[in-house]
Amino acid sequence: MQIEFYKYQGTGNDFVMIDNRSGFFPKENVQLVERLCDRRFGIGGDGLILLENDEIKSKHAMFTDFKMVYYNSDGNQGSMCGNGGRCLVAFAKDLNVIKDSCTFIATDGLHHATIASDGIVSLQMIDVSNIKIENNYTFMNTGSPHHVQMVEDLEHYNVKENGAALRYGSLYGAAGSNINFVKKINEDTFSLRTYERGVEDETLACGTGATAVAIAMNVTGQTKATSIKLNVEGGKLAVSFDKIGNQFTNVFLIGPAEFVFKGLIEV
Repeated sequence: MQIEFYKYQGTGNDFVMIDNRSGFFPKENVQLVERLCDRRFGIGGDGLILLENDEIKSKHAMFTDFKMVYYNSDGNQGSMCGNGGRCLVAFAKDLNVIKDSCTFIATDGLHHATIASDGIVSLQMIDVSNIKIENNYTFMNTGSPHHVQMVEDLEHYNVKENGAALRYGSLYGAAGSNINFVKKINEDTFSLRTYERGVEDETLACGTGATAVAIAMNVTGQTKATSIKLNVEGGKLAVSFDKIGNQFTNVFLIGPAEFVFKGLIEV
């Protein structure tokens, strides 16, 4: 069988995209997804995303343009991926599924998004509350679980080793967590590096991680800003939100989403 695929990236977070509106893709084939994401034996990507029709849109609060099905590079379906969601919006526009705005359903619920003429995608994330604040870290769910911890020498920090220790440690049990290490640059700018669960390595960017970092920096008093710039290894992202107490609403993840290449692969 030949599969037509598209490759997209958002600040270096790269994804294999497949138009599965016809339902041809074998969604339970973990080994196939893992192979397609393999950088040596497949196409290569931090994850794989299916664009599908939302067959139960009548159960949702409003009309949806499509459904997002996200897989980690280990072949298993994953929780929400922010940069993947932004790339999927760009993919949907390139397929003429949408024009410059959309609503889609993902594993964590409904998302609204807009895409500008320069390719910048603004993706509304879920509201965030129930934030755990400890002396040296913050934990929350922004569509995926995220541990946020400030470090001094971020540039030379061993993200893979220290991230894995926290991800697999007793703090988060068998389910684990994504791990973000952060350094403050100025009042509204932070740098971060992320160890991603499911990729089991550092990635060049993580959208739900950037969202968690922005909220964590505000809720812990590192900044009073509600529009925050994030420097990631693969580029620059921004996060904006409204805040009422420790409740964060109208949360938007903003950044580029770019087509890289497309092709056919025999499987």
